[in-house]
Amino acid sequence: MYPIRRASQTNQTADAGLIGCHGTALRLVSFFAMAETFPIDILVATEDAGKRLDQFLSVRIDNVSRARVQQLIKEEKVLVNDAVAKASLKLRGGETVKVLGEADRAPLKAVAEDIPLDLIYEDDDLAVINKAAGMMVHAGAGASDDARNRGTLVNALLHHLGKLSGVGGELRPGIVHRLDKETSGLIIVAKNDETHRRLGAAFAAREVKKKYVALVHAWVKKDSGTITQSISRDPVRRTRMTTRLEGGRAAVTHYRVVRRLETKFGKFTLLDVKIDTGRTHQIRVHMAAMGHPVVGDTLYGAPRGMLGKSNVSPLRQAQGGLFLKQREKDGAAGNAAVITLPRNFLHAAELEFRHPRTGEAVALKSELPEELQEFLKRLEE
Repeated sequence: MYPIRRASQTNQTADAGLIGCHGTALRLVSFFAMAETFPIDILVATEDAGKRLDQFLSVRIDNVSRARVQQLIKEEKVLVNDAVAKASLKLRGGETVKVLGEADRAPLKAVAEDIPLDLIYEDDDLAVINKAAGMMVHAGAGASDDARNRGTLVNALLHHLGKLSGVGGELRPGIVHRLDKETSGLIIVAKNDETHRRLGAAFAAREVKKKYVALVHAWVKKDSGTITQSISRDPVRRTRMTTRLEGGRAAVTHYRVVRRLETKFGKFTLLDVKIDTGRTHQIRVHMAAMGHPVVGDTLYGAPRGMLGKSNVSPLRQAQGGLFLKQREKDGAAGNAAVITLPRNFLHAAELEFRHPRTGEAVALKSELPEELQEFLKRLEE
């Protein structure tokens, strides 16, 4: 580590929290911790001679990407020996690099990209898309650079549909509701603000009917049931939701058993699932809370792979993109196969709503994607 100090820092600030470097003791503080005490000085050590300025800063400042460092330099908020410098400047060692402040964050705006879309329905007011698994609906609110606002459903929509509603902001045009990245199926998109508001009100009033198909681990005991556990964000793992805290948002999930499977890879239950509310990860977290995580959903406890007995050839197993591989089992008859699914077995299969302008009923369906149908076949072979 190399010393980072505020320009106003004096020797009197040294204490037990300091570390020595070249005979000098200076407090090591992250860039964001010092955000209110700019400028800061960073001393260039002799062993850093020959490094580019942007490369040096991206390593020496905690939690700041090289792209952000380059933005700082472009905005002339980085000085080398009190002079404006370029990102490509080669350091000699012994210089003082002064950071004057944080880079200005330009708000992200979604841009059009020519990405294939499966368009199920379209009129002047709205469209319904059959989203593929692996595609994010829109860039996250915490996106820090333009690269993270690429390859999303919104980018594809802007290319294929042009103008969308602006109610959700420039990062989420047209988006009335969402599907998780690894969930496939039907999603409604609004083309104008009035349609967006009316659809939003219909979702809030639980007038939009959605049915999902899910495959979960083990056999669900009851043929049907309703889960009403509230959902909160996990305070430890912030990417997860949980039903274990009080004071969460109300969530209602109905399920019906379609089929129970007993396979060489274990027991599974195929479910029809309907939701009255649209909480983050709702079906996934409710299924996990029942002790039946969705197949492929490792975030909520599903195994990455399932081990089973099989005499199927490796070539046959490799078909379908299911990442099957053959293993010899010590001294046991036959072979042990491992099957994995590189997505969640969760598909938004049906959507029913009243058209926000005409009032006519719209009912749409989407068949299980080929990779999920193939996965079911492999389980039962």
